[in-house]
Parts: sequence; C-alpha cells; structure tokens
Amino acid sequence: MLKEVIVIGAGLAGSEAAYQLAERGIKVKLYEMRPNGSTEAHKTEYFSELVCSNSLGGDHLGNASGLMKEELRRLGSLLVKTADEFKVPAGQALAVDRTLFSQKITNTLKNHENIEIINEELKEIPKDKIVLIASGPLTSESLSENIKKLTKGEHLYFYDAAAPIVTLSSINLDKVYFQSRYDKGEGEYINCPMNEDEYNKFYENLITAERAPLKKFEEEKLFEGCMPVERIASRGIKTLLFGPLKPKGLTNPRTNSRDYAVVQLRQDDKEGKLYNLVGFQTNLKWGEQKRVFSMIPGLENAEFVRYGVMHRNTFINSTELLKPTLNLKSNENIYFAGQITGGEGYVCAMATGLMAGINIYNKIMNKKEFILEDLSAIGAIIKYITEEKKNFQPIGPNFGMIRDLEGKRIRDKRERYHTISERALEYLDEKIKEM
Repeated sequence: MLKEVIVIGAGLAGSEAAYQLAERGIKVKLYEMRPNGSTEAHKTEYFSELVCSNSLGGDHLGNASGLMKEELRRLGSLLVKTADEFKVPAGQALAVDRTLFSQKITNTLKNHENIEIINEELKEIPKDKIVLIASGPLTSESLSENIKKLTKGEHLYFYDAAAPIVTLSSINLDKVYFQSRYDKGEGEYINCPMNEDEYNKFYENLITAERAPLKKFEEEKLFEGCMPVERIASRGIKTLLFGPLKPKGLTNPRTNSRDYAVVQLRQDDKEGKLYNLVGFQTNLKWGEQKRVFSMIPGLENAEFVRYGVMHRNTFINSTELLKPTLNLKSNENIYFAGQITGGEGYVCAMATGLMAGINIYNKIMNKKEFILEDLSAIGAIIKYITEEKKNFQPIGPNFGMIRDLEGKRIRDKRERYHTISERALEYLDEKIKEM
C-alpha cells in the first residue's frame, strides 16, 4: 500500500488533512497554486486564508458550530488550536486575527518533515496515487473540468459574498458605543446606532446603489447564510431590522434605550486596529460601498482597507458521489474534503479535512474506518453530505441535523441544546478511545 498522499489545496480542509496525515507518519505532497496563481477572493499567499468573515461562529455548547469546534479540539485539530491561539474579542463567537492565524498554519506545514509543499496548480488528478481534493469552492477551471470528468457530472454552485473592513482610527468613536448583544461573551462589538430617519435614508441608498456585474453569465444562486446585505434589504424595508441591523439585545448607554437600528463591527485583527461590518456581505461596486456605508453613523470618514466582494462557489453532488469516509464510490483512492463537498463554512471545512485525513491514514494502514454517527455535530454534517437526496444544497452545522434526544423531551431550547452537546461529547470520547 502506498504511504504517500497527494493533497490538492492548502485551504482549511487541505491544511487540516495534511497535518493529520503528516503527524501520523504519512508523507504528504501538498499542492497549492498560490502565490503563482490566485482566485478572485484570495488576497494573500498564506495557507488557510479566511476569505470571508474572520469569525468561525459560536464557541459555546448551546451552538452547533461551537459543539463542532469542541469535537475538533478533542480530535486534535491543528486549525482550531491555532484559532484559539489567535482569537480576538467577539462576544460568544470564536473570531481570529486572520493574518496571524494563516501565517501560523503556513509555517507549521512548511516546517513539517513529512510535508512537501509544491506551489503549482495540479491540473490532472493522478490515477495511481491516493489523492485528497480539497481545492475549495474556488477551484480553478482546469481542475474543475478534471473533477467533472472524474465524477461524470455537472458541478453545482452558488454565489458567496464577503464584508468590508475599516480601520478603528477612522471610526468616529463619539457616535458609537462598545457592547456585546445581551452583554454575553468576552469582548465587545462597536455599535453604530441609527434613528428611524437615518435608517430610512440609508435603506433607500442601499437598495438603489449600483451593483458589480457577475463575471459569468449564469443563473444567480445565493447562499442564504452569506446573502449580500443589499439583497436582504430588497425583501422589504424592515427586513434588515430583523437581520444584520437588528437592535435587539443592545442598550445605547447615551440614551439608556434601544436604538431603531444598529450596525455592528467586529474586531478583525489581534491588535484591534481593524474592524469588519458584521453581516454586510455585499456585491455593490466599491465606490458605492464607500458612499453608502459612509452614511452609517460613526463611519462618515471610514477608511476601507478591504471592500466587499462576491465570488462563485463550486461544489460537487456529494450525496450521490461520496461514501461516509469521504472517498468516491467509483474510486476509493480519491477523497474530497472542504466546501467543495457542500459542507458550508470554515468549521465544516476543518471537520471534513480532519475526518478525510484520519480515514486516508486508516486505509493506508489497513485499519478500521473511522465513521461518526449523527450523535455528533461532525457525524451529522458528514451524514448530510453523503446521504442521497434530490435537492442537495450546502449547509453548515445546526442542531436540526443532529439526532434528537431519545425518550427525553426538554422544552427549553437552551437546555435541550446543551444536553445534546453533552451527549455528543460523551459519544465522541468513547469513539476516540476505540480509535
């Protein structure tokens, strides 16, 4: 049995998988086309670059993403460990300094004795090797065509968007206040309050602003979890008040009351010099972003170090193609991991990368497959993306896909979620002992 693995893509999934294999003594050839080639969303040459938000989602056991991260910690995830090391204040969420996070992952993998980094685009999938395709949703056209031939099917896709980032020094702190929603979690968000008149003017300018044209003439499909703010607004004048501009859970210390609308900014770097506009993924033209978002109180003179962008994400029809071990039914030496499988979000990418890495190792060493049931968050997401279904769309971690409590009805949602999480971790600990 070959004891060398090719990993295509040094994103979140590829980096995690390469590390898991290398730590177990398997030689890895890690192909990453950057910096020699890039995509419309990447900005750096570092591995595991966070191209959208710097938040990995909730980090407590009442949240499915928080449960998945705790499962990853117990399974020895490099990426979650690194995220913990470079976290920045974000209430109950785990957000990171995206530059320090990616730099640390890059250095760890480049200095590992069992990993060879090859900075070129791998256009042809080797037929005589064990290969993990973790090229992400921004897979190059040539590799996409190769995957299409391999899977004998069309790719599915959706459009994703990223939010802009501004400098702290350019925010008018006299007009904003620091506070976390319901005062929960460590650290505070910057809150930009709006009265009804300010909101109405902002709304009118937002929905009439000029948008950037999509680069490909295809049907526009948008992922609900990353919907551009202008598209949310187009659903009705009050839609934003129940979405990214909701004032619920915040009290303005200057008025001791709730504002009509609030735009929240979350710290984006370790030093607290950069902040991103929470929920403001957008496809507006850059000049329009500057004009419209400068109408937000406190951001009149904001310095934008990154404008929001929209990009096309590709994923395969995993429910028809993949086994629960994340390899192809038609070719068991070819594995897939990351958002190309339809597991949506950063943490799902880490989870599928880790599980693919473990199962590739087990295959090489003739060990038993490591499959988690839907009692755990990781098991639930892999079950979702590998069980056949008619209308397959990307999805992130949620309690709805985790097996419900048997013979135990708990009406309080918070208590029910915590109980499900505790059961999941007990189950995982037993599976780890078996492994």
